[in-house]
Amino acid sequence: MSESIFTKIIQGDIPSYKIAEDDYFFAFLDIFPLVKGHVLVVPKIEVDKIFDLPVTYLEKLLLFSTPIAKSIEKSFDCNRCGISVVGLEVPHAHVHLLPINTADDLNFTRKKLVLSKEEFIEVQELIIKNL
Repeated sequence: MSESIFTKIIQGDIPSYKIAEDDYFFAFLDIFPLVKGHVLVVPKIEVDKIFDLPVTYLEKLLLFSTPIAKSIEKSFDCNRCGISVVGLEVPHAHVHLLPINTADDLNFTRKKLVLSKEEFIEVQELIIKNL
């Protein structure tokens, strides 16, 4: 089986706008965001479905994501940071963290934003500054 695009990002084979990393997870900006501030949190092991992750990863996922979510809330005009697990786009477990004001902000059938490299860097720097 070939490596997922997320594994290639984690390994540095594909560039990303990294937000945070530890021994278990890697967080980076979604390059097809629903809104500015859309972050993906990906385990460093390649497992397709989130509930097939080892318990250790499931236990640590929200603890790793919490400071990122709080930074997103500080960085963008939003009611809260939403979290979503869709898992259909890439066969590698991951969660989406994004600033939301309504439930419709988590509608993944909506048209995605197109951001410039400068806009991605601005968003990345803002989230990291508020971590």
